This record gives sequence, C-alpha cells and structure tokens, in this order.
Amino acid sequence: MNNRLKLIPIVAAGLLATSSLTACSEQQAGQQQQARQAPSVTVTEVAPQSVSISTQLPGRTSAYRVAQVRPQVSGVLLDRKFEEGTTVEQGQQLYQIDPAVYEAEFASAEAEVERAKAVLKSSELRYQRFKELLQENAVSQDEFDTAEATYFENKAAVALAQAQLKTAQINLEYTNVHAPISGVIGRSNFTEGALVTASQADPLVTINQLDPIYVDISQSSKEFLQLKADIESGRIEATPEGNAAVQLNLNGLDYKQQGELLFSEVTVEQDTGAILLRAKFPNPDNHLYPGMFVRAEVSEGTLSDALLIPQQAVTRDPRGRPYVMLVVDGNKVEQRMIETVRAIGSDWLVGSGIESGDLVVIEGLQNIRSGDSVRIDNSSSEQQ
Repeated sequence: MNNRLKLIPIVAAGLLATSSLTACSEQQAGQQQQARQAPSVTVTEVAPQSVSISTQLPGRTSAYRVAQVRPQVSGVLLDRKFEEGTTVEQGQQLYQIDPAVYEAEFASAEAEVERAKAVLKSSELRYQRFKELLQENAVSQDEFDTAEATYFENKAAVALAQAQLKTAQINLEYTNVHAPISGVIGRSNFTEGALVTASQADPLVTINQLDPIYVDISQSSKEFLQLKADIESGRIEATPEGNAAVQLNLNGLDYKQQGELLFSEVTVEQDTGAILLRAKFPNPDNHLYPGMFVRAEVSEGTLSDALLIPQQAVTRDPRGRPYVMLVVDGNKVEQRMIETVRAIGSDWLVGSGIESGDLVVIEGLQNIRSGDSVRIDNSSSEQQ
C-alpha cells in the first residue's frame, strides 16, 4: 500500500513533463508553419530626390510665312527659272511672262509723254506772250484766259502721260515674276507655254519660310492659366521677352534647338474651347516641315524633395482613389491612401500619404492584405 502511494507522485510528474514537452513542440511547430506561410514581398524605400518637372503638350508645325505666288499681269509663261523643292531668296526671279505686249505699251507711253511735253512747251510760250501783251492791252482778257487755261491743261496732260508711262513700266516689270519671300519653294502648278491671268485663283507656286518655324500647341484653358501663373510666379523660367522656353520632341527624338512660347499668339478654338498656343523654333537645317506632329515640352523647374514611387506599386480602390501597401513595424502590412500629382517616366510623383523612409511594396501585392505578416525579399530587384 505504501509503495503504491509513493509511485503516484512520480507518475504525475512524468505526465506533467510529457504534456509540457508536447505543448512546446506544438507551439514551435505553429510558429514555424506561420513563418513558412508568410508571403514574401519586394519593397522599395522612399527617399527624397531632385526631379526636373516638365509639361508635354501635343502640337503641329506650321510655316513661319507662306507666300502664294500669282501673276500680276496676263500673258504666256516663257520660262521657269527655279528648281522645285529648293531654297529661293527674296527677289529671285521665278518665271518669265511674255513681255512683248508690255514692251510695246511702254514704248507707246514714252512717246505720249514726249508729245505731251511738246504741246506743253507750245502752250507755255503762248501763255507767257499773252501775259506780256495783256499788260499793254494788246490782247483781250478773254484771249489771255484761254491761253492760260490751255497751258495748265497741257501741263496736266504731261503729268497724266508720265503716270501712264509709270504704269506701263510696272506692268513690264511684272512680266518678271520674283519671289516675295525667302524660303523653300514647292511644286510649280504651271509649265512653260501656259496662259496665266492677273490675280488668278490658282497660284503659280507656293513658298514656305521654314526658319524659324511655328509649332501650334493645343491645351485646355485650365492648363493655360496655370502655365501663365507659373511664369509670373517665377516657377517656370521665362525668356527676356517674358515667354517660356520650350523643347521639342519629334518621334521620340529630342530636337536640339530651343524655342519659346509666344503668348501674344493665343487663340481659342470655337468648337472645342481649347486654347491654341504658338511656339517659335529656329530651324536652320530645315529638319522641321509644316504639318508634322510633335510634342512640345515646357520645363517647370526642379523639385529638390520629390517623393517618387514606381507606378506598379500604386493600386486604386473601387472609387478610383490611389493607395499603396507599406511594410511597418513587425513586418506587418498597412494600406495607405496617397495623392498622386503626376507621372514622371515610370514613377508617380506623390504629393501626400507617404514619408521618407517608408517601405512600399512593389511586388507580391496580389498575395497580401492589410494586417498580414510578410517576409521582405528584395533578391529579385537586386538582380535586376
């Protein structure tokens, strides 16, 4: 009996030790299983950086000056004196219209001037003679008045003849068709032997001045007012004329010449209400031609403490509001609403919601929810 009583405490102690070991083993196994089940994520640490801010606006090029060359006299084209598609200078002869008729008119006008001068000379001598005779009462007042009127009439006839001579000379000069501006000349619409008429509807040829060249840029009224406000506040550096400096992007390539926005050339499209701005660019090598689609980039300065995060890290809720997942103390996931200002390359510029030093999840978002425990694994991003 006594031996049985002595064995009871020993058995109880053994059972208690066994149950304690079993509980510890189960707790360790649970912790290991929980660690194995924690999803791995890739994070990036938010750090302030200096970023150049710019606005890109779609645009289309147009010629600085356009001249449609039309004949100012009628006649047959005898010669074309330029090569299509080349650069011509202001005053260069382009066409020769048959001058025969106008040469004859000029000669006739010259002869008329000489005849009028001869008649004037005769009437002037008669007028001077009658003036002296009138003082001696050798002629009547009526005869003197007639001689005086004839003299002034012939004097006016000489002026008229000289004007007609000038007109004939101008018409003769118009048979030589010259370039009104310098620029690239296009395709000739008429060939030698064609009959052209003064001020006809169809131009002989069109000349485009391409250096400098205009870029017409369309933007909303809100963007336009913000752009003007940024220039006035000094956020956007302006040229000495008070205009914003502009860079040009053509088919993904940067145009090396810098232009400027001309705020004096602002118009409003009646149908859409959009504002059409005009920029002017140097084009010394004629790399830009009218009608090309381009993108104008206006620099807005540099932000020294900008917070950027990859666009892939940003998710939107059903209401369209952006948020990110952060890894906070204890490797816990926290959902944070943010304000995205604009896209810069493949990143978002964030206005509020995150701070420097925050760990933002960029990979593994599909496997986590707010409050989950995660394991940070940046090995994939380090390899890239």
